[in-house]
Amino acid sequence: MAGSRHIILTSHRPHGPGGSQTVHWGAANAAERGPVIGTVTDPMVRNVVGTHSGSYSVYLAVSVAAGRLDPAHRPDFSHTAPVSSIGPHPQWSQPEKIVSLDPWGHLVTEVFAEQIAAGVDIRPTIAVTQARLSLPELREAVDKGRLKPDNRILSSSGDVQVTKVAIDPVWHLPGIAARFGVDESVFRRALFEYTGGMYPELVTRSDIDVFLPPIGGITMYVFGDITHLGDSRVPLACRVHDECNGSDVFGSDICTCRPYLTHGIELCVQMAQEGGTGLVVYNRKEGRALGEVTKFLVYNARKRQEGGDTAAKYFQRTECVAGVQDARFQELMPDVFHWLGITRIDRFASMSDMKHGALTSQGIEVGERMDIPPGLIPEDAHVEMEAKKAAGYFTSGAVPDGRSLGTVKGRDLLP
Repeated sequence: MAGSRHIILTSHRPHGPGGSQTVHWGAANAAERGPVIGTVTDPMVRNVVGTHSGSYSVYLAVSVAAGRLDPAHRPDFSHTAPVSSIGPHPQWSQPEKIVSLDPWGHLVTEVFAEQIAAGVDIRPTIAVTQARLSLPELREAVDKGRLKPDNRILSSSGDVQVTKVAIDPVWHLPGIAARFGVDESVFRRALFEYTGGMYPELVTRSDIDVFLPPIGGITMYVFGDITHLGDSRVPLACRVHDECNGSDVFGSDICTCRPYLTHGIELCVQMAQEGGTGLVVYNRKEGRALGEVTKFLVYNARKRQEGGDTAAKYFQRTECVAGVQDARFQELMPDVFHWLGITRIDRFASMSDMKHGALTSQGIEVGERMDIPPGLIPEDAHVEMEAKKAAGYFTSGAVPDGRSLGTVKGRDLLP
């Protein structure tokens, strides 16, 4: 396949008939905004840097090279429409509110149906479906009487009905640069250089404002009626959670991630049963967006340092290995709330000062902040928890001082 075609370099604007449509970010409607087109089969109509599917585009490339995927394949979008209605909300036409996702991404097959029928390769970047969650922690909450089945939100078996939303990142480069307070040319160059020059259009195509970055996306789980999320009169419980494979999936006890996630889900179920809604936002930002390899290296450094794994040196060890304590930079996180039309969170299951600050700086009101119940903190995770409290994370209890931090120690590595 590769030998039968010329290689098309993307460094410069393509020449020929037609041409790509300009994306007018923040326009009042989809027609004025225009479609996001990340096709690799027709460079003349491309109007973004990068391709669809984020980091999975590499696997698609392998499939093409191995002859298992026809590079000219066009998806059949029959019966793929969202199961629930979302938007439009006023924030969709406020370009400074949403900079990291396409607010029309779930409606692509509807609002751009004519262009898709004409052969333009336009693809959804958001999908909305339904699911049922079956978690042992929810069954335990039922057994202990913390949750009561109502066979509407929560079944007698402990399963819960949810709407779930998957979002691929779509970055408006001028908007993101402005959100971080940096010059757009500096931002573009950093993206170009620190992806190994993978996307030359970042620095050669200033006429293209949209980037489909090769990173993980966002999954949201909605408890209750999703159409109520944008109604500030309907109370909302929320957990914003950043991926932690070790804890979330395998139950590693060095951190509080899964216990806090499942506690947040329980709060969401309670709120939905009370007539409100619940929302869990799950971001693919493994290891504080530093990656799991870096995270495991930090674990080793913490356990092997002189004096052992102590809360007093918790953040220091991360910075020594990674050069930064945290690369999640929650400035982009509020975009999903703007997309859903949310202006207030009544119960926020998070102790993170970064998450709280990012939301309130974007005009989203946060009511009650809910820290993790002490009984849910694994023994080895007290190092993390006490260090975070001392660093300014929210707590309804006492804030540890320097002396007490030195006494909080995790277990040693096995010999």
